Amino acid sequence: MTKTTGNQGRNQQPSALENFKPLLVDVAVPLGAYYLLKDAFGMSTFAALAWSSVVPAARTVWSLVRERTANAFALLILTVNVVGLALSFVSGDPRLMLAKDGAVSSTIAIGILVSVVLGRPMMTEGMKPFLVKGDAAKESAWQRLVSGGAAGSADFRRKERAFSVVWGVALLAECVARVVGAYTVPVDTMVWLGGVLMVGVMVLTFMVSGAVAVKPMERILADEAKKSGENPEAAGAARSIPVAA
Repeated sequence: MTKTTGNQGRNQQPSALENFKPLLVDVAVPLGAYYLLKDAFGMSTFAALAWSSVVPAARTVWSLVRERTANAFALLILTVNVVGLALSFVSGDPRLMLAKDGAVSSTIAIGILVSVVLGRPMMTEGMKPFLVKGDAAKESAWQRLVSGGAAGSADFRRKERAFSVVWGVALLAECVARVVGAYTVPVDTMVWLGGVLMVGVMVLTFMVSGAVAVKPMERILADEAKKSGENPEAAGAARSIPVAA
């Protein structure tokens, strides 16, 4: 009987795939739909943006109706698409169209930085699966750390905020670089340089955020998970603590 209860408890722990679901639905699906509709089906930029906005729009409305809270990722992607739709009305200036990608990056960056100020770091949803890896002990340790119920909570939350700040600042810098390049670099050069710039920023940001936040958080999480293994009663009690989003 005890064994069955233990298995049920483990089965209730979210898997890595379940942790990834919000990220996949709110980010990957809309972005994938945009490029599929635009490149594979030959839709215009306006039409592709409009149709790819359906999922984040539905997620935002559903969150407001059912949970009475705004889904951060869905709302951000919807905002990005609305900005893109607005800028799609402007035609005839290739440099302005190149600068449009910078406007998209800035919208995402501002959304991330605002989420940090509000105490709900947006990038956490994308980072958590890589740290927890569907492990029940780490999931429990994560809950205690973010809710303030562990000794390392303050340091853990600082690193959590730092992760989002690094990404927000990096995307904002990319925005500035894209806009400056759009009006100073030859158009033909900027078309391919924009892609190179994006890849470069992503790689650099992964490295910096990993060193500044991910690795320290991984160590804190492992230490806390180890403590929960040594003290199962404390781990069980922690599951009743409300989790800070």
